[in-house]
Amino acid sequence: MRQSRLFHSVAEQIVQLIATEGLGPGAKLPGERELADRFGVSRVTVREAELALQAQGKLSIKTGSGVFVCANQTRSDGLPTVSAFEVTEARSLFESEAAALAAAVIQDEALARLDYLVQAMDGSNPDLDPDTADREFHHVIAASANNAAVLHTIENLWRMRTEQPHVRAAHKAVCEIDDSSRVAEHTAILDALKAHDGAAARRAMRNHFNRLLSVMLDASAASAMQELERQMAASRERFMISTRG
Repeated sequence: MRQSRLFHSVAEQIVQLIATEGLGPGAKLPGERELADRFGVSRVTVREAELALQAQGKLSIKTGSGVFVCANQTRSDGLPTVSAFEVTEARSLFESEAAALAAAVIQDEALARLDYLVQAMDGSNPDLDPDTADREFHHVIAASANNAAVLHTIENLWRMRTEQPHVRAAHKAVCEIDDSSRVAEHTAILDALKAHDGAAARRAMRNHFNRLLSVMLDASAASAMQELERQMAASRERFMISTRG
């Protein structure tokens, strides 16, 4: 039973690896030995995990060539397997346009609610945590655009943002690196909406997401460097062991 749970866990880690490293359809996975070292398991466990993912249609194992990512990566909840960068990039596209649409028609009641939510983002409201206020802020704007298709798309992007563990973890890491601009950026969006200036609302929303994307890229580069250093250390250790033998 323990071994069964282990290979299921490795399968989940491989799916997360595909998403976080942006491995698209046809991309080749690292070899069994590298994955075994990365996950701290045996090559047999990695092979079992890959076979399970092949059965689910997520991977294609080609003897002599390697293991490749299949097209149409879809989770059991109907959401595609995506990276945090992909979700944020898509949110930037849709939510910037939603803000522009909302600016022309947003009601005073919605603006008052947005005002309350921005004030809660600094953590001073004991009844509403900043992350919840942030999510509702974006939802109010999407709903105010008066376009059911746009609202549906943005709600599903938020599901990807909050329901996929690797995406949620990436956003949490970004917030820990730099969350100092949250209130100012959302205030700028709100000011444009209050002025019913669609172009300014689009620009302010896009600026918000551009900062998030920039921080994500910096964090990804740092993570890649750490992984490279880990691999070099592991290779050095294996070399020292072989020379001592």
